[in-house]
Amino acid sequence: MTYYFSAKLQVPFDDAIARAEAALKTEGFGVISRIDIQQTLKSKIDVDFRPYTILGACNPTLAHEALQLEDKVGLMLPCNVIVQQSGSDEVEVAAIDPVASMQAIRNPELMKAAAVVRDKLERAIERLRNSEM
Repeated sequence: MTYYFSAKLQVPFDDAIARAEAALKTEGFGVISRIDIQQTLKSKIDVDFRPYTILGACNPTLAHEALQLEDKVGLMLPCNVIVQQSGSDEVEVAAIDPVASMQAIRNPELMKAAAVVRDKLERAIERLRNSEM
């Protein structure tokens, strides 16, 4: 089982982030955190790294439902979406498959909820892939 879905875009890096955020929004997700890995690695350990940003995506309604089903599921929230430069003119956007990440928790109701989240994230990535933005 793969643990992510992805799309490759032929757009500037910052445009890919904006498109990813817009695609997530269409599925009810907001971005509640943004980690600039390139900047963090440079400032913390003086390493040059390609443009790479982690977006913490959250659908509040679905997060609330999951937290009611399993109080420790917050350890796996929010859903991570990465935007990374993967070539000189290509940017990859990838989202975690929450069904794959939730397999460690033996709760059938949580797996059903994770499947709903997966469907929404897959649609957001598919929207990017098909350039419906």
